[in-house]
Amino acid sequence: MSESTPQFTTTQTGTPVASDAHSLTVGADGATVLHDRYLVEKLAQFNRERIPERIVHAKGGGAFGELVITGDVSAYTRAAVFQPGATSETLLRFSSVAGELGSPDTWRDVRGFALKFYTTEGNLDIVGNNTPVFFIRDAIKFPDFIHSQKRLPGSGLRDADMQWDFWTLSPESAHQVTYLMGDRGLPRSWRHVNGYGSHTYQWINAAGERFWVKYHFIARQGVETIEAPEAEAIAGADADFYRRDLYEAIERGEYPTWDVKVQVMPYDDAKTYRFNPFDLTKVWPHADYPLIEVGHFTLNRNPQNHFAEIEQAAFSPANQVPGTDISPDKMLMARVFSYPDAQRYRVGTNYNQLPVNAPHAAPVHNYSQDGAQRHHFNAPTTPVYAPNSFGGPHADPARAAEGSWEHDGELVRAAATLHAEDGDFGQAGTLYREVFDASAKERFLVTLTGQAQAISIDEIRERFFGYWTNVDASLGAALRAAYTAVAAGDTAADVPQQPEAGEPEPDEAHAA
Repeated sequence: MSESTPQFTTTQTGTPVASDAHSLTVGADGATVLHDRYLVEKLAQFNRERIPERIVHAKGGGAFGELVITGDVSAYTRAAVFQPGATSETLLRFSSVAGELGSPDTWRDVRGFALKFYTTEGNLDIVGNNTPVFFIRDAIKFPDFIHSQKRLPGSGLRDADMQWDFWTLSPESAHQVTYLMGDRGLPRSWRHVNGYGSHTYQWINAAGERFWVKYHFIARQGVETIEAPEAEAIAGADADFYRRDLYEAIERGEYPTWDVKVQVMPYDDAKTYRFNPFDLTKVWPHADYPLIEVGHFTLNRNPQNHFAEIEQAAFSPANQVPGTDISPDKMLMARVFSYPDAQRYRVGTNYNQLPVNAPHAAPVHNYSQDGAQRHHFNAPTTPVYAPNSFGGPHADPARAAEGSWEHDGELVRAAATLHAEDGDFGQAGTLYREVFDASAKERFLVTLTGQAQAISIDEIRERFFGYWTNVDASLGAALRAAYTAVAAGDTAADVPQQPEAGEPEPDEAHAA
């Protein structure tokens, strides 16, 4: 329709309406009639404008861009998306983990970093955070962890006792909680965070050789953070601070870019490495497995409709492509079920047919049928079952030839048992002692002292002190002293000086 042709308001089925400002009534001041079809349609549609918000990562925003491969990792993976010179359309959604849909962006929290690459072999999703680890290593704890971060059922309030009760009873959380309570818990903006796939994934090359891989997305803008007083002020002034910053930066032409890098571990190393490389609470030291350049992606297009392209965007680590796969990471194996299940509930059975979720560069051929809101379907002559004798789609023998770690008994046993240096507090202590500088340690102590004050149950507070003593003995002692001083009203002693721990070289896995 040309701009000079009038565009009439229509019903959802395209019929022009008689009035878009007045209901049909019995006389000018009479009752509204039920057979005002446009009024009924308009109100019924309005009542259904929202879909259920995400249980976690509810508040977020995102943008589109392009992945460009500048390195050569073809020795490790045959995935078309990672071959030299390849380009792929990209969607990145940032989010907060614990807050609800309307929560302030600048609450202290881990930030979600969910990527969708629209590749020629289907969509590849890498669903991670701005930290390289997570709070737990077994998905059976995930609903409990999230419940502990949300709200009490009676009061509807978030509760420090509940949070710290769970964390101190789950010592594997120490590494991630150290990140959360440190400076990275309060980013300057979404543009100034690194992203991590966090899990260990699998790559397979053209020869069928397998490797373990961790994804890193390093912000060219640098990692920048804010301090707690500024974060609190922003939360009161602009709850959408991060979303606004990203949108306006792209509108100005300031396109943020992230370098894509990976750590690669030879397949057999996983069986004997000093700690379990499939443990989501651990990082791989860069001294053992250095970063390898893959390429970069740049966000250069804002969504045209936030709801259609960001709220309805559905990510899942189950979305792998030829040359990539999952590992025996217990959390990852559970997520490949849980994420698609959540999207079918939240968005609908055929959520992958929505434009934002459908593959943009690869065809879809399968035997699925029907379901609510289905609008893509096979041709009438296409068989609806497999196997068949009529030329329907069939499995890719090349993918079958890749093999699987599930058949490697030695690896499966190694992934389920403790390795020589497995432990819950070691890497958290390294992060605190060797990566945090003196001023970061002071801010960390102030944050933890505030957390201790919010705990109202003595037993949980004692576990809190023990938890941080296990991370670092001097930190635990300083924290107990700081809390005691504050409780006694000695504000001058709020932040006692901590013993210097020397200046060892930072572990590059944390420094990144």
